[in-house]
Amino acid sequence: MNLQQLEYIIALDRTRSFSKAAEMCFVTQATLSTMVKRLEEELEVVIFDRKSNPIVTTDCGQEIVEIAKKVVLHTNQIRNLAFQVKGKIEGQISIGVIPTIANSLLEIIIKPIINKYPDLQLKIVEITTDNILRQLKEGAIDAGIIATSPQHLEDFEAEILYYEELLLFGNTDKQRKFFMPEEVVKNKIWLLEEGHCLRDQVISLCSLKQKKTQENFVFEANSLETLLNMVDSFGGLTLVPELYVKQLPEHRREKVIAFKAPHPVREVSLIYYRPYAKYRLTQLLSGEIRELVKPLLSTANIKNSEQVIVMP
Repeated sequence: MNLQQLEYIIALDRTRSFSKAAEMCFVTQATLSTMVKRLEEELEVVIFDRKSNPIVTTDCGQEIVEIAKKVVLHTNQIRNLAFQVKGKIEGQISIGVIPTIANSLLEIIIKPIINKYPDLQLKIVEITTDNILRQLKEGAIDAGIIATSPQHLEDFEAEILYYEELLLFGNTDKQRKFFMPEEVVKNKIWLLEEGHCLRDQVISLCSLKQKKTQENFVFEANSLETLLNMVDSFGGLTLVPELYVKQLPEHRREKVIAFKAPHPVREVSLIYYRPYAKYRLTQLLSGEIRELVKPLLSTANIKNSEQVIVMP
């Protein structure tokens, strides 16, 4: 029995496919199949039922896979500790980021981090909150960056990265300096489709019962860019995060207006599921992201008493 074989059965249990598991482990399908078969022969148990399609992990095999995950986890922790002691940061970490954070955060943090840590392999995937939570538990990703709420913290560990102000975008009176949340409901509101936490935050903040659009036209966007285009074409309002606003051209930034204090903000955190966490790397990345983002946010200059966290 060796560590490679344990990694192979973990991948096979996760993908339920020899071809996909081999691709994940960067080996040929024949090599992976042979090594898994040798492990089964050594242990004198059947770990995978190959007659099913997709293959199924047997009850005994499931227990073996769970122990294998712990062995691989602790092995990686030993390696990471050795790298830290030598003062060298290397290894691989995969992170899921929700779209309404990825579209503004990644361009701020990626280049500085990979330039500072050239031996660190950073894999980013853009997916929704529900998929991040599921893949963290499955061990498919190591960490996630989401807009957090109390229910997310029940099963996961979290490192708060920053608080980001939520702003209004629309053809409002340019003489106005602030908006009240209760005033928003009087306008047409454009929302992202279900599955995006920013949609839920807008509904919660403005006490919306349903989205207001033209009676003969119902539309839910999949990106902030599309929302802004709809506001430009049809009027109304939508909410946008502060970091996203900083990317907009001047003619669009002119359509952005803040809420009157207390300012609504969203809590953005890096979360991980402890059994599969690469703890030292997540701590490192959390610190780097905080340092890179903090100077760009107005919340750093707003008193806590003048902010209210909007939960997704």
